[in-house]
Amino acid sequence: MDKQFIQELFDKQSAVEPVPSTERIAGWARNLAGILFPEKSLSLVSTPAEIEEHLVELKRELAAMLNATKACNHCNKPEVAELFFTQLPELHRVLQTDVQSILSGDPAAHNEFEIIRAYPGFFAICFYRIAHALHQLKVPIIPRILTEYAHTQTGIDIHPAAIIGEYFFIDHGTGIVVGETTEIGRHVKLYQGVTLGALSVEKSMANLKRHPTVEDHVVIYSNATILGGETVIGQHSIIGGNVWLTKSVPAYSTVYHKPEITVVTQPDYLLQEKPLK
Repeated sequence: MDKQFIQELFDKQSAVEPVPSTERIAGWARNLAGILFPEKSLSLVSTPAEIEEHLVELKRELAAMLNATKACNHCNKPEVAELFFTQLPELHRVLQTDVQSILSGDPAAHNEFEIIRAYPGFFAICFYRIAHALHQLKVPIIPRILTEYAHTQTGIDIHPAAIIGEYFFIDHGTGIVVGETTEIGRHVKLYQGVTLGALSVEKSMANLKRHPTVEDHVVIYSNATILGGETVIGQHSIIGGNVWLTKSVPAYSTVYHKPEITVVTQPDYLLQEKPLK
């Protein structure tokens, strides 16, 4: 074997900052979700003390994962873990609003159990909200791993830095993209294939707002694409399917794409049943 090549590989290995495996990070988030929503848990607890014991263990595990992430050398790991878990009641409350939004808005949803256990939209929202809370505490790497894991599981790509209000509803969800600087208000509903993206992609724009703002009570239908950091979708607007938007629209707007569709039917005499010979 080429000794120089081996040395180059070793040097690369030595330069990589250790990060816990995706499976460990995702497993931690799944266990946390299982405590918040027993519908997602494989085993139920029998006493409040048992719940507290599980939460203490999850807090310890978070601190250990932060400790294993060298990028977090300058943060106080136990303090960050403690701060995250003090936010848990509010995180749970907001996630409950997401469940209620789906239950009240989807005629196919029969109960909360079905939404929490089976809906990919809720799975993606749950992982996003956990990741966003960690991102707000300036935890590196781990939030992105969480949302990318949810992306692989659901096809829904939400950046952990995006700001999303209460009562968020993702219907179906496959192919949704929500960019890093997106801001979404309360009671917003997105259908499959929606992109909230940047108008252009340049590294020099890294610290700028590149993605749209969607105000309260907006519905965006499937495969709509809304681009640009200065683009604002006014409250109570409806954005139709396949719309391409790069400019703001005022509140209470209805925006739709009008395709040309032609249907050619056969003349009546060709549709009549021919007698058998």
